[in-house]
Amino acid sequence: MVGLKTKGWIQFAYDAGLARWADAARAAALVRMAEPAHRDEWLQCQGTWFVGVDTLTNAPDGSVGGVPLSGPGFSAACADYGDLPLHAAQVSVVYPGYPKPREGECEGAFRYRLNRDAAHVDGLLPVGAARTRMLKERHAYILGLPLNDASADAAPLVIWEGSHEIMRAALHGVLKDVPSEEWGEVDLTEIYQATRREVFERCPRVELPTVKGEAVLVHRLALHGVAPWGDAASAPEEGRMIAYFRPEFRGLGPEWMTAP
Repeated sequence: MVGLKTKGWIQFAYDAGLARWADAARAAALVRMAEPAHRDEWLQCQGTWFVGVDTLTNAPDGSVGGVPLSGPGFSAACADYGDLPLHAAQVSVVYPGYPKPREGECEGAFRYRLNRDAAHVDGLLPVGAARTRMLKERHAYILGLPLNDASADAAPLVIWEGSHEIMRAALHGVLKDVPSEEWGEVDLTEIYQATRREVFERCPRVELPTVKGEAVLVHRLALHGVAPWGDAASAPEEGRMIAYFRPEFRGLGPEWMTAP
């Protein structure tokens, strides 16, 4: 996939089968979101963002309620990275007014969310009180699947185009002499923060609005985030809903760094 390898993302046009899946996934997600404990855990940013980790009750093949996950985006991901089992998808739901400060978020972190779209690389998680960045989840890819229709300015996904190769080169410089099974114990905070700054200077920021039946495939090493809700943005009453699959590579081999 030329786009994924050169730009770090590729967007796929409407697919009727994927739209049917999205309808089933939306219905299932709304049921799960209505569970008080789940909603209390994941409704953040003063009610403007439902983070929705592990919200979708899908099978390991991605199907929901017997409706299979299909479409060219999913097929392309499987062709490049194999038939990996899928986790319960995140369902990220954004509401008017996003972003507001998240609970416990300092002023600097909120400014970063507001001005830099909370840009991050998935899997490099903040660990402990010092929030040390470490590789704790070795995703193969990120597949974003909108579950409803929203306007283009309703907090779309944002990516810094070409950032995946800048990030790969920087992290390789730190991890190249470390056995791959030990990568998860290396402090990557300094190189990660420095490389983010480099990306902001060198890479164009691209907004990727999508609607139901479309898909966007994002490189696992790409710096990405969520744009603020636009002043004139519109979405259904349930908010702008996108399901994300991030299956992990099997084992602790070097694929996270070396795969396309």
